[in-house]
Amino acid sequence: MTVVVLAGGTGGAKLARGVLDVVGPGELTVIANTGDDIEIHGGYVSPDPDLCTFWLADQINDRGWGIDGDTFAVMDGLRAIGVDVWFNLGDRDLAICIDRARRLAAGERLTTAHAALVEALGVSATVLPMCDGPVRTRVRAAGTWRPFQDFMIRDGAQGPIEEVAFDGIDAARATPEVLDAIAGATAVIVGPSNPIISIGPILAVPGIADALRATSAPVVAVSPIVGGTIVKGPSEAFMESAGLPLTAAGIATAYDGLLDGLVADEEAPGAGLPVIVTDTMMGDPDARARVARSTLTFAEGLAQAR
Repeated sequence: MTVVVLAGGTGGAKLARGVLDVVGPGELTVIANTGDDIEIHGGYVSPDPDLCTFWLADQINDRGWGIDGDTFAVMDGLRAIGVDVWFNLGDRDLAICIDRARRLAAGERLTTAHAALVEALGVSATVLPMCDGPVRTRVRAAGTWRPFQDFMIRDGAQGPIEEVAFDGIDAARATPEVLDAIAGATAVIVGPSNPIISIGPILAVPGIADALRATSAPVVAVSPIVGGTIVKGPSEAFMESAGLPLTAAGIATAYDGLLDGLVADEEAPGAGLPVIVTDTMMGDPDARARVARSTLTFAEGLAQAR
């Protein structure tokens, strides 16, 4: 199978790693959210594409972000001279972000700049930013608009969340690489990521939702809700802000008719589409491969039923 995974955050990255184990080298493309991107410390930070790449390279840190074994001498040095270091980057991570900033300043596309990192880390899958143009997620909470990273890190994701916006989305366009990946896929999987702030920006890029509607491949989402709650991250607050219940059916509703099927750990009455119920926890490589395999088998069955 030739598989596309839409991903943003840890859940999508974990699933992508499991899919790579199942389908093998050259058969996976990850389309990653860039709404969280930020320019800081002299670098261009692209958290979700980097997170997916570190997972696929087996270089992810145990804390779930950054490179395994990285040091923080630069951040320590900045603090020592009085800099307010609210956004932490490891030294190797910062080197990647500085190189990316250099490439972009020289006129390189974000897609090709990230492809250089994927190649350097020896990743046997393709990782594509959702677009090349700048898109930045903002959150309005307690009456104040904040850039996404400020809201999440400086403010500790304190709500109540009132609104989400994607600055620059109208001028953004799906890249040829993204459109070709979707058109050539035999299955598209929406990872178990936050549907509002992780997958939402991807689907908002002009051209991507239309490509998903036009593809002959089944589009299947894996619910991020496990045991009636969210394993990691602020999805519950963002679902509530969008008026969506914290259920598998709520996840299906968030994707507004784009899905052909849903994988969840609970029944989803009212979802209005085929659902398979299975254990979706991905705590180790075997579990990630199991969830990936179940999802791909489900997608294959949907394709055969057409």
